[in-house]
Amino acid sequence: MVSDQAPPGAEALLGTLASYLPSERVDAARAALDFAISCHDGQTRLSGDPYVTHPIAVAQLVADLRLDIQTVQAALLHDVIEDSGVTHAELSKQFGRDVARLVEGATKIERLPIGGANDGPSADAETLRKMLLAMAEDIRVVIVKLADRLHNMRTLEHLPADRQLAIATETLDIYAPLASRLGIWQFKWELEDLAFRYAEPEAYRRVARIISTKRSERERFVRRVESELRRALEEAEVEAEVVGRVKHLYSIHQKMRRYAAEGKSLDQIHDLLALRVLVRSVADCYNALGIVHQTWRPIPGSFDDYIANPKESLYQSLHTSVLGPGARPFEVQIRTLEMHELAEYGVAAHWQYKEEPRRRDLQYEERMAWLRHLIEWQQEASGTEDFLESVKTDVFNDQVFVYTPRGDVRVLPAGSTPLDFAYRIHTDLGHNCVGAKVNGRLVPLTTKLSNGDIVEIMRSRSPKGPSRDWLMASLGYLGSSHARQKVRQWFRRQQRSDNVDRGREQVDREVDRLGLARLPDDLYRQLGYESMEDLYAAVGSGDVSVQKLINRLAEQAPPSAPPLDAPTVSPRRGSPGVHVLGTSGLATTLSRCCRPVPGDAIIGYVTRSRGVSVHRRDCGNAQRADDSGRLIDCDWGPSAERYSAAVEVDAWDRVGLLRDISTIVAGDGVNMVGVRTEEHPDRTTTVHLTLETEGGAQFARLLSHLDGVRGVISVRRAGG
Repeated sequence: MVSDQAPPGAEALLGTLASYLPSERVDAARAALDFAISCHDGQTRLSGDPYVTHPIAVAQLVADLRLDIQTVQAALLHDVIEDSGVTHAELSKQFGRDVARLVEGATKIERLPIGGANDGPSADAETLRKMLLAMAEDIRVVIVKLADRLHNMRTLEHLPADRQLAIATETLDIYAPLASRLGIWQFKWELEDLAFRYAEPEAYRRVARIISTKRSERERFVRRVESELRRALEEAEVEAEVVGRVKHLYSIHQKMRRYAAEGKSLDQIHDLLALRVLVRSVADCYNALGIVHQTWRPIPGSFDDYIANPKESLYQSLHTSVLGPGARPFEVQIRTLEMHELAEYGVAAHWQYKEEPRRRDLQYEERMAWLRHLIEWQQEASGTEDFLESVKTDVFNDQVFVYTPRGDVRVLPAGSTPLDFAYRIHTDLGHNCVGAKVNGRLVPLTTKLSNGDIVEIMRSRSPKGPSRDWLMASLGYLGSSHARQKVRQWFRRQQRSDNVDRGREQVDREVDRLGLARLPDDLYRQLGYESMEDLYAAVGSGDVSVQKLINRLAEQAPPSAPPLDAPTVSPRRGSPGVHVLGTSGLATTLSRCCRPVPGDAIIGYVTRSRGVSVHRRDCGNAQRADDSGRLIDCDWGPSAERYSAAVEVDAWDRVGLLRDISTIVAGDGVNMVGVRTEEHPDRTTTVHLTLETEGGAQFARLLSHLDGVRGVISVRRAGG
């Protein structure tokens, strides 16, 4: 029995439980509370508080969701196996098998180590695998873990900085998106804001300053539009509750970043301020929408009907943005009380206490359909990176709702193409897709789908198989991890010898394109393979992406080039960012003969009148220097300057070729300072480009993107 000296939070928890549970259930919670106090006696947290305050706080978060007694008991007891040596059998005997199973499920997830910043995707993927297994057995395990993580985030200041960063990053990557996907909005926004504070402290403070500078003005504006809308709804005899709010910090940060990329200002973000309107019926939702649009002018293109087209999490609401007093934009969300409960509590609403036994909850089963798909994809994924990619792109990202010609809805990740749609319908349809119609019109397979599109797939009459180009992200054929996995699986099933040959061709093409003399001897080891043949097979089957290969090859030193007496060229802005080792103050210029860029191994040649001329280390001219005593070691210093590099593009001559090439160059943030074309009798042309890049990685990405331009035959580094 809880004593007069009850730990902080104990009485508040029992009071919350008494507000929605019958007395015998509150007594059961009190018994679990007493047991937790006994088990954690003498244990303290890093803050110095008694350890039992943590499970009490977790149980309070669960109780605020009005969950059943078993979940509350599991929240109170979730650490007793791990920290107090209590066995599953003891818990089962005292509190029942249901509670013991929930506690054990939470303990299994707890035992996962939290990785550091450099632990890569495997730790995150393993966390997700454990979460999914727990959800498949009982979703309440994950609700307890989300509540556990939320309280830990509230008290994160007591941990060292490296642990704060690791936990905050994992929270943003895994726990907050999971809370969003389960529809538990109350957990989602607080997890995001708390993690944002530790993962990006400077950005957090900047957004907080922006929000706080005009707080009083914003609050006055919200109160004014609240009052105006209430009055308009009353005059129309629509019974409604109107509440104003300001978006949470992480949401604002994401929108600011997205708008900045589009060249928009903070003033153009329409939903920093929002009104929520809660009404009695669906008909009242649409009546209220009309009243909102009569009261203020709607902003074109800002209306979303999630009642007619619910999100995959079953979220329903009408969203519209309008221009309020002073032409100030804000968002209005309109939903019924039942929709609001589902929006706030998500899947937790299914487990909320009810006097009658739960009947088959079709909404809950629909809401969890994505979990069944994800478990299937997990079994198909070839490794942790594939699995993590599928979760982040296909489950946690925004979605689009598109239709089959029969009117069936398919939900795809935002950015999906007709090919993604084909693979979502059936794997064979994707493999044999040769074209698509969107809204009755033929479109390229790289077309990005939008909400409401009707998609019709045209398939080959004979088995065709996917194209390897579909796996090149720069070409934009596929936007979903699910479809990419299906394509990789197809190539994986092909004969190993075919994959080796294809892989060797791709590797040779990238070596030639980057101007490398040869592959590094240990390249296959760098990428985790036993032999070069294994690496070729992995590239040929799509297990190693071309982009990953390019990034690795871009780190290698390029080959020799033309004569040493060729003129040198400096960066167009500032110094070359080269350090001459062992001395300082020497002028340096970058040689035009081999055009080194950051990432290349370099060496200096001391000239008689131009200071130090910097060459790639394996430049034949530097190696053939008459006086080797003039060679001097150099290295790249930290620099934001851009460096000159020459590229040759062979392509079929056509209208618009130069325009498409310049668009790719500009899109990659590369400056084109010179261009010359050379036409050939066979209707091909060579485009000679002089480019300014930031270094090897950016240069390698650009070559890959140029190779995807229509009509391009080959792309290579020139002068090397």
